[in-house]
Amino acid sequence: MKTIITLMLAGSLMAQQAKSEIDTLTVNTVALESVTVSALRAKEDTPMAFTNVSKKELAKQNVGKDLPVLLRFLPNVVTTSDAGAGVGYTGIRIRGSDATRVNVTINGIALNDAESHGTFWVNLSDFASSVENLQVQRGVGTSTNGAAAFGASINLETDKASEKPYAQLASSIGSFNNFRNTIKFSTGISESGFEFSGRLSNITSDGYIDRASSQLKGYFLQGTYTKANTKIKALTFGGHERTYQAWYGVDPATMVANRTYNPAGEQYDDNGKLQGYYDNQVDNYNQDHTQLHIEQRLSNYARLSLGLNYTHGYGFYEEFYDLWYDQNVSFSGDTSYSYLKLPPLSINGQAITETENVVRKWLNNDFYVANLLYHYEKGNHILSAEAYYSAYNGSHFGELLWASTANINPKHRFYENRGKKKDGNIFAKWDVSLNDNWKLYADAQVRWIDYAVAGEVAGPETFTVNDAHTFFNPKAGMVYKPNAAHQFYASYAKAHKEPNRTDYENGNPVPEELNDFELGWRWKTKAAYVNANLYYMGYKNQLVLTGAIDNVGAPIRENAGDSYRRGIELDAGWVFAPNWSWQANLSWSKNRNKDNYFQRNGVLQALGDTHLSYSPSLIASDQLTYARDSWSISLVSKFVGEQYMGNIDAELSKLESYSVQDILFQAVVLNKPNAPRLDVNVHIYNLLDEGYISNGYFYTYDDDWSTPTAVTTIEGVGYYPQAGRHFLAGLTLKF
Repeated sequence: MKTIITLMLAGSLMAQQAKSEIDTLTVNTVALESVTVSALRAKEDTPMAFTNVSKKELAKQNVGKDLPVLLRFLPNVVTTSDAGAGVGYTGIRIRGSDATRVNVTINGIALNDAESHGTFWVNLSDFASSVENLQVQRGVGTSTNGAAAFGASINLETDKASEKPYAQLASSIGSFNNFRNTIKFSTGISESGFEFSGRLSNITSDGYIDRASSQLKGYFLQGTYTKANTKIKALTFGGHERTYQAWYGVDPATMVANRTYNPAGEQYDDNGKLQGYYDNQVDNYNQDHTQLHIEQRLSNYARLSLGLNYTHGYGFYEEFYDLWYDQNVSFSGDTSYSYLKLPPLSINGQAITETENVVRKWLNNDFYVANLLYHYEKGNHILSAEAYYSAYNGSHFGELLWASTANINPKHRFYENRGKKKDGNIFAKWDVSLNDNWKLYADAQVRWIDYAVAGEVAGPETFTVNDAHTFFNPKAGMVYKPNAAHQFYASYAKAHKEPNRTDYENGNPVPEELNDFELGWRWKTKAAYVNANLYYMGYKNQLVLTGAIDNVGAPIRENAGDSYRRGIELDAGWVFAPNWSWQANLSWSKNRNKDNYFQRNGVLQALGDTHLSYSPSLIASDQLTYARDSWSISLVSKFVGEQYMGNIDAELSKLESYSVQDILFQAVVLNKPNAPRLDVNVHIYNLLDEGYISNGYFYTYDDDWSTPTAVTTIEGVGYYPQAGRHFLAGLTLKF
């Protein structure tokens, strides 16, 4: 808590113009083009906590950083960046829940990976430039598609058809050799109802962390047809990312000596002297999405919508395994012949059992989706019913590219397995207004999953999964509106969630169960608003982050028995003088494992209630904006309280609190009728040059060999330092 401004309630979002009434993410109701998107979203009087973000508000933040970073000032949100500067692999946590527990949909289609449940924005470079609007629902939220929301959901709608033709060029430049170039266009809607639009993007960055470079290419092409009672939207989008690995983090001693050090690709001689780094220690992945949406008006009250999707992903990460490091530091066995599935080798009568090597670990997958939605709205009743089905087929395999002491066949495969998942759900939602003051909400979903894996994982070890689940997820709530300014609501939602692939690789997990209770008050006038929300989320068998990570930086989780998250979220805004506005939000929470146990030094200890990992009790941000007709400047602050990276309240696992301040400046330089428009954006991040850490990992292991008669529990941590003061500046020219 280093600045007074951060100790205040903390701010909702992006710079906004203070006009006659406040322009806020939580007050505005997003105008939706798609009935499918509308059916998944909370509305102005839905009894749950949510935030709407418009295209205009995203554009004010968007100068090339990943989408999670653009949402960093939303209530109860913490963002992370492996490379330290918001480009490359980034993550988001909402209410303490990581990306595997945040449901994401694009036009109603699930984006979360079917096996890992993660969302990898690095695969969709500059996607924010093609988003019409989005909604973040905190808690379970409304019924949605894909893996359940156990902390929040993010629902995105892509660009709507432009009425007029345009061409747009956007470029930005900044610290760490950050460059972004984007081209967008639209033909406008023709007299026959057709429109074609697209975007090409290229983002490069050296990263704040050493060698944490990113080369990100993205595209978006869309055709629409709108006529009378029919809407058709066909689109394809995706990207190609090539990032140097930055998921190892750095140990505390090294961080003090060299904050930006990256151990990825280290190469040592036989005496353990560092010789350099492997040049191609990269993650290289392509992801392509194709969607078709058809919406038909059946009557003045009823609409039918069909959505189809095909996603193809393919790529690898390449790894150099150093022999000296494996034998003396990591003891991982990644250099052994058995790990590489190589036949025995003898040279001059001496058995060779280990070799330095370079491998590529591949993922090649296909994801198919179909959903059908019926929407009826008449009088005081709104009814939505949907059926959704998806099928995933993913091939995982490893190729040995090079070995220092082995004769290998080209691209020798040392493991191979295939994962298949079928996921279906049906839901029905009903809103009814009893009178001018009371409204009821009901929502019920049945979801079933069938997941199977067969083959070997690196080791080689047999890996088999054959699991199926059926879940029933009811939701209900009510809203009371005594007058136009006030609104009170209460709701209950139940959710279930299946384990992900990494959970199965590390044990015998069971599904999670969540009961979510929400109680809120909304107040809104022409110049101000306040949203207050109380929540209690009770978990059974929650798959909590242990703090440890696997060899690609994926978090390792385990079932935690009974646990809970409870707290209050406050969100407010005020136009307090001509040209001046202020927005803020504050989240205070208590996040606990109940009756936790841990075996330390060979003895099982009862720890009582312990903190849930990566769940700060206090998160706050605020934004002060001065705006004129053609320009605005904002000071935005973010505070994140201390948090534990494990679940045993170990002092070593604690991440210290941090506070950062940004300055956002936007100006319209040219904006005359029938002439090009030129916008300027300048962002200064971490203005006070705070040396902070937003993420890390924590692990323990038992040492039973140093002292044969005793077991000693060893703790260790790694950190992901974030960039100090840096900037991005951009120009957008629209014809």
